[in-house]
Amino acid sequence: MTRGRISGVGCMAGIMPLAGPVMPSDTVRVFGCPRGVMSEPSHKAASSKTGAYAPQHAVGTSKVPTADMATIEAWLRDHKISEVECLVPDMTGNARGKFIPAHQFTASREIKLPESIMVQTVTGEYTDDHWDFVEPTDTDMLLRPDASTLRMVPWAREPTGQVIADCYTADGAPHPLSTRNVLRYVLGLYEAAGLKPVVAPEVEFYLVNKNTDPDYELMPPKGRSGRREVARLSYSIDAVAEFEDFVEDMYDFADQQKLDVDTLIHENGAAQLEINFNHGDPLAMADQVFVFKRTVRETAQRYNMYATFMAKPMQREPGSALHIHQSVIDLETGKNIFATAEGKPSQAMMEYMAGLQRYTPELISFYAPNVNSYRRLAPDISAPINLSWGFDNRTTAFRVPNSDSANLRIENRFPGADANPYLAITASLASGLLGMRQHLEPTAPHRGTANEDSVGVARTLEEGVRKLNDTPELQAMIGELFMRAYAAVKLDEFEEFNRVISSWEREHLLLQV
Repeated sequence: MTRGRISGVGCMAGIMPLAGPVMPSDTVRVFGCPRGVMSEPSHKAASSKTGAYAPQHAVGTSKVPTADMATIEAWLRDHKISEVECLVPDMTGNARGKFIPAHQFTASREIKLPESIMVQTVTGEYTDDHWDFVEPTDTDMLLRPDASTLRMVPWAREPTGQVIADCYTADGAPHPLSTRNVLRYVLGLYEAAGLKPVVAPEVEFYLVNKNTDPDYELMPPKGRSGRREVARLSYSIDAVAEFEDFVEDMYDFADQQKLDVDTLIHENGAAQLEINFNHGDPLAMADQVFVFKRTVRETAQRYNMYATFMAKPMQREPGSALHIHQSVIDLETGKNIFATAEGKPSQAMMEYMAGLQRYTPELISFYAPNVNSYRRLAPDISAPINLSWGFDNRTTAFRVPNSDSANLRIENRFPGADANPYLAITASLASGLLGMRQHLEPTAPHRGTANEDSVGVARTLEEGVRKLNDTPELQAMIGELFMRAYAAVKLDEFEEFNRVISSWEREHLLLQV
């Protein structure tokens, strides 16, 4: 391998700039289409409540912020782009949007998507409460591409660009069901307080053999030696080298997309890898994780493998996480407020920590958003199970790594790799901000192995989601409509999963109860 990127996470000092939005044209091909593929929401369930936007008559779009078309047109021209992927992260963190010819993208036409796509389940279904969150007219959202997110699509056959769009209602308001808007609002609260959060994600994933039949268990792929991994090979250089061609292409694709990836390590699981990102602006880093997941999946397909970000894809292997390192900068001084002048943890850091402890039980479904997520959050499998924190203690939920004052930070170890990065970062930052606002006090730092203590968080998606709307201050920060819609979608997913009878039940209960 030609790239020597085997080390710890990057430091937390410094801030990446936030950029404003942009604008374009209409359609050609639609991906992530909600109509005609899975079920369509039944209008019989429509309620008298209004959803995200309730227009009373046809309106123009003059109130919607405009896009930086000059920057977009220049970029498309300089890169000789023939097609554009206009992307919107949905509730699961996957890409919805449209493929648009470049010449149409720069024309003065509106790009729209139905708001219904923001409240579909992971299986493409709609909840019984669907029309409580969107309009029975299936109103469109208006998209404004963010020029700061322009990137190449390096695996495309033709020169193709991609851009992430912000979603608006026709009256110019940020659409409340957009997970990107949810994060942006919380960042605005920090800015209003004279603060700037900084985050550095760590993303774990598995490479697995192609498996087209979900009834069969997953298995690691064969590496260049022709053998599958069976041992625990944490930080093994040779184990990573088994997939050298994949790793090189993954890094090349990341470089072409200007993703700020840093170190690569082999994790504890068979063919389980981890990529660390350098620190930066939370919205920019969420965008990069969103793009990175697509990149890894596409790269693996080239080598006849799957890359999966399931939290617990295999019974005998550890889970995959999306750890989030975070600190907060004072906008006036540029200094890390988590550190005192002597380089010790500050009162602000302790209050932030207390906020994480206080609000994680309510927000656990943002960190563990799927039925499979809770298989990872179990005793004795290297994942947090309670609200403990400690200094350089990986068995705790919230770890304070050893570092100098500029890089003093908290690592939130709860989020799984399957989490929507926008929502996981939102939950962490919102909890910390509330902790500082309320001057909360954390528990004493944990000494010893925390995962030998009792379980302190939900163990199922249903249990986690039912706590979500218990706290008015979280609803005010994240949005009451979004919180209700998210809970309804996730409870529907749980009920759909709960209807499936497992092989364990047939094996142990069929003739013995």
